[in-house]
Amino acid sequence: MKKRFVILSGAGISAESGIATFRGADGLWEGHSIEEVASPEGFARNPELVLDFYNQRRKNVMESEPNLAHQLIAHLEAYFDVHVITQNVDDLHERSGSSQVYHLHGEIMKARSIANPNNIVALTHHELNWGDLGEDGAQLRPHIVWFGEAVPMIHKAAEIVSTADHLLVIGTSMNVYPAAGLVNYASVHTEKYIIDPYIPENIPQSFRPIQNTATKGMQELFDLLTK
Repeated sequence: MKKRFVILSGAGISAESGIATFRGADGLWEGHSIEEVASPEGFARNPELVLDFYNQRRKNVMESEPNLAHQLIAHLEAYFDVHVITQNVDDLHERSGSSQVYHLHGEIMKARSIANPNNIVALTHHELNWGDLGEDGAQLRPHIVWFGEAVPMIHKAAEIVSTADHLLVIGTSMNVYPAAGLVNYASVHTEKYIIDPYIPENIPQSFRPIQNTATKGMQELFDLLTK
């Protein structure tokens, strides 16, 4: 039986594919406050603005390709039972071949009904507009977990982390909760690694640090684990 390898990934892994992190150093998202474009209240006030914001993000994702870090994580499935828990809303893990991916913050290539969150549809183009309706006749919204909304996948993610033989944190400083709390569910016997150009000071000493970019660090770890 293959050992379970759990990966917690964040924006840093997709940055090398040309997907910019949403929030800039000034705290704004493409010139907008979080409340404007990433909250239920913002959507209620100005749905067209919110839909256009995510249309641009979706276009960026569709024009991007998985990088070496995504690909090596997918290749790990030849050696381990790999589960990817990602804070990213892009589909680059899936497009690289990973078969077990859990999105904590939703998926930008999907939309859902505002009347029924379980009515989810896949999007094949980047535009989702006001007036686009689901099968239930209700307006579709981005399938994204906005600020102030529950994170439905967090309990499943905690359960998966608790069973990990190996745990990797890559592309995330693990400062955003509830995702940041996931590392606490790992066993004391779990082999733990973190790949980051700037290793966070708050990372537990039980983690083996690989101070590098996602692609170079993932190559280093892949060679270590498979040789």
